[in-house]
Amino acid sequence: MSSHDILEVKHLKKYFNVGKHDLLKAVDDVSFSIKEGETLGLVGESGCGKTTCGRTVVGMYRATEGEVYYKGQNVHKLKGKEKKAFNKEVQIIFQDPYASLDPRMTVAEIIGEGIEIHDLAKTKQEKDEKIAHLLELVGLNKEHANRFIHEFSGGQRQRIGIARALAVEPKFIMCDEPISALDVSIQAQIANMLIKFQQEMKLTYLFIAHDLAMVKHISDRIAVMYLGSIVELAESEVLYRHPFHPYTEALMSAIPIADPKIEDSRQRIMLEGDVPSPINTPPGCKFQGRCRKATDLCRCEAPKLTEVEQGHFVACHLYQKQVE
Repeated sequence: MSSHDILEVKHLKKYFNVGKHDLLKAVDDVSFSIKEGETLGLVGESGCGKTTCGRTVVGMYRATEGEVYYKGQNVHKLKGKEKKAFNKEVQIIFQDPYASLDPRMTVAEIIGEGIEIHDLAKTKQEKDEKIAHLLELVGLNKEHANRFIHEFSGGQRQRIGIARALAVEPKFIMCDEPISALDVSIQAQIANMLIKFQQEMKLTYLFIAHDLAMVKHISDRIAVMYLGSIVELAESEVLYRHPFHPYTEALMSAIPIADPKIEDSRQRIMLEGDVPSPINTPPGCKFQGRCRKATDLCRCEAPKLTEVEQGHFVACHLYQKQVE
């Protein structure tokens, strides 16, 4: 673990029992690290395992195999005071602001709950002042504190969810598709707010999303996930300018470009076939059934995530040959 890494994930696996003898391999041997103060974007199609990966990383799910280290401590072995300290420093912004906020609680109770648990205010007045400050920070009024969640729009609810996460003064936030359930007009506002808070509060993000344009806007590095495994990992600009993996190439070709001349001249890479079941994954490379560049080797041997250029990792036999 580098001295600058705040989080390190080593060979993480999360399997679920489905039926009598079948295993659903939601996260299958994933490794990555996140430096303090950076944003790692985790992207992929719906159902690829990115949310399960994020939830296992922050300790919501127990890992089937592998290890997650936060500031050198094994996340899944924390207990007592260490666990409580971890829960304060590591927060989550959920995808659905309709489901993640308790409708029976006022906004003040939702935001103030963490302040009480972690004893961050000595008096009720101090707690109320913190809540008012947090509401103003996310673009709401302090008068909203005594209202219930059903009185707010989706964008306002997500702002409340962000205020709740910030209330305990975290260092690391797992953002689980925090803008995908919102209107397009609101998405950029929330994304820019998260960038602003990161700079001002020195936060570190794991940003999970499937909107590739937004991930590029907010992330320093990006990991591309396919069927439970990371197939490519690189700096944001590098990945968008020169993707290596055939799956990443197809994803990037789907991003619309504002210039109509460039857009008309581009070739869209269409993926054929369906995503295999994560219960019965094919032998070899998981992507080989949909890949236009697949060889016999791809059908029998799974490629390993390999550094092919400085800081640029790819799991593809085409590039592993070059490294060797």
